[in-house]
Amino acid sequence: MNFTEIINQDKPVLVDFFAEWCGPCKTMSPILKEVKDTLGDKISIVKIDVDKNQSLAAKYQVRGVPTLILYKLGKQVWRQSGAVQKNQLITTINSFSK
Repeated sequence: MNFTEIINQDKPVLVDFFAEWCGPCKTMSPILKEVKDTLGDKISIVKIDVDKNQSLAAKYQVRGVPTLILYKLGKQVWRQSGAVQKNQLITTINSFSK
């Protein structure tokens, strides 16, 4: 499945653009796991390593990591750079889950 197919799902898809060397990205890993555990099948979460996927990061104008982008039916509906709290993420995702 390619990136376009992934973000065109019916349910919201949260894409985490990250890098192995990024401290705040490491902070986000357990938060994203908790979000997935809380929301289950309501959400897909995809992690993209910007160092291994430079063309994809450039295409989506990811200049800093972590950058989180939420897609619904292939459209970007929310985007934020930097670490995000679990509750804020869940509230944001739920607002697009209807």
